[in-house]
Amino acid sequence: MVKKEKMKVLVTGGTGFTGHNLSQKLLDDGHQVRLLVRSKTRVALEASEGLEILEGDIRDQDAVEHAVKGVEKIFNIAAMFRSAASVDQDYHDIHVKGTQYLLEASLRNDVKRVVHCSTAGVHGDVKSTDTNEEAAFAPGDIYQRTKLEGELWAREFAEKNSFPLSVIRPTAIYGPGDMRLLKLFKLAVKGVTPVIGDGKIFYHMVFIDDLVQGFLLAAEHKAAVGEVFIIGGEENMILDDLITTIARITNRPETLVHIPALPFQLVGSLCEKICIPLGIEPPIYRRRVDFFTKSRSFDISKAKDLIGYSPQYGLHDGLSRTAAWYKEKGLLHC
Repeated sequence: MVKKEKMKVLVTGGTGFTGHNLSQKLLDDGHQVRLLVRSKTRVALEASEGLEILEGDIRDQDAVEHAVKGVEKIFNIAAMFRSAASVDQDYHDIHVKGTQYLLEASLRNDVKRVVHCSTAGVHGDVKSTDTNEEAAFAPGDIYQRTKLEGELWAREFAEKNSFPLSVIRPTAIYGPGDMRLLKLFKLAVKGVTPVIGDGKIFYHMVFIDDLVQGFLLAAEHKAAVGEVFIIGGEENMILDDLITTIARITNRPETLVHIPALPFQLVGSLCEKICIPLGIEPPIYRRRVDFFTKSRSFDISKAKDLIGYSPQYGLHDGLSRTAAWYKEKGLLHC
């Protein structure tokens, strides 16, 4: 059993879904939590004696240096997600340059541990159901490419300087409060559900509470230093079964209609090329099409064996909790 000492921690990306839930758990466990956020108005955590909020940007070296001073451990969750207002340089500056600023400041300030959030997406389209942390890299978009670049830089820096770093590669994150997978739930509750592609690709998910458990174990366990962990759920489903499960949970018909993917891939690429330079949100992204066509299935045994990771939420339970939250908030009508 790992002893859980009270500590002062820094969380970047604390206004996002993962950062918010991780910060809340840290506060609940009695830790002192400092957030580095671009806007205090976006922080959803309730004010408490244990919470400190600093406004600043991870791309600002001075802001990062100030945020790191006096903390014992750091969770680097800051990330850039696709929007019409974003450009490729934004991804690089947040995922790579921001990581460099954070690790360099951590070394100068004798931080005891940094847990860096990467993504299982660095492995790309995964065909095997036993893919682990040693699998080849094949990032498929600017998000994944810059996440990989930031991770590799962090690992090289840590090895060169004997710095205590752990890396987490989450699978697809979901749970109450998540908005990115709401589209999948809305699709699943339609009378007839259109599915791009054959629906046979694997989609590996992780419930937010299980992911938070993985982050905390990586911050606490000596065996986690210098290691990379894929953190996902115990179960894995093909996309058709996942959509069918959501339909059953919400008492909706289970009628799936498969549509060829190629036309949507072409349209997605064209929409991005036309809309993004004009600052217009594309009606369809190539990455949204990739959701239906790229397989993701991973082996989580390393985290289980080395640091005692143990997922607590099965897919049916996790999806039911998520659907209930969407309905409670009026976001899902079924």
